[in-house]
Amino acid sequence: MLTSPEITERAEQPYVAIRAKVSMAQPAGLADRFGEVFGWLAARGVAPAGAPFFRYHAIDMDRELDVDAGVPVPMALDGDGQVTAGMLPAGRYATAVHIGPYDGGRRRHAAVGGLPRP
Repeated sequence: MLTSPEITERAEQPYVAIRAKVSMAQPAGLADRFGEVFGWLAARGVAPAGAPFFRYHAIDMDRELDVDAGVPVPMALDGDGQVTAGMLPAGRYATAVHIGPYDGGRRRHAAVGGLPRP
């Protein structure tokens, strides 16, 4: 199931992630690594500040995606090489929620990419 895309205004948000370059056939494996990020946070006594997400740094649907499997955190943290730290900048975001298996990526991206510009 894919929710209808929405435009939201968001404040700056720190996060930690595992970053990888994967093909469209591989992101499900990256989703399996969310457990490592949650374990890393638990070992440091830090509770997540929201739901896990994918942050796409570069999208080439036919070749390679540069993706963070990220988890928002309540304050900026330092990564350790395996888990990186980042900041989602404040601004307007197009968001959609997908519930189910990680297939149909082109449909998800088309849904968000097809939003009218304000």
